[in-house]
Amino acid sequence: MKVPRKKDTAGLEMTAEAFRRWRKTLGMTQKDAAEALGLKRRVVQYYEKGERKGKTVEIPLTVRLACYALSTEVLDYAGPDEEGVAITRVTEPKVKRKASKPSAVVKSNDRAKRNAQESAT
Repeated sequence: MKVPRKKDTAGLEMTAEAFRRWRKTLGMTQKDAAEALGLKRRVVQYYEKGERKGKTVEIPLTVRLACYALSTEVLDYAGPDEEGVAITRVTEPKVKRKASKPSAVVKSNDRAKRNAQESAT
């Protein structure tokens, strides 16, 4: 896998509006988002405003990737197991949630199987 460089992500920057929409779609407060992303609430406010002290604030790639992980129900990642399968902790999928209870640690392919079984019923 090629490691993304600044020039590789040009044009894919997350806007302040998109960041706010991400947070609201997940039913999070600014405080919730800050805790989930490991940030201070004030930083979340800067990202949503798009500026700090009159200067544009760019949302870093690490934060954008964390936003994506959280929106796909991934709460934590522990690396691959011996077979190369990702070990993650996920929540049960819900359309809109305020606070959800994490499920047990599962491998990503186990989650796919579980989702396929649920779809079949």
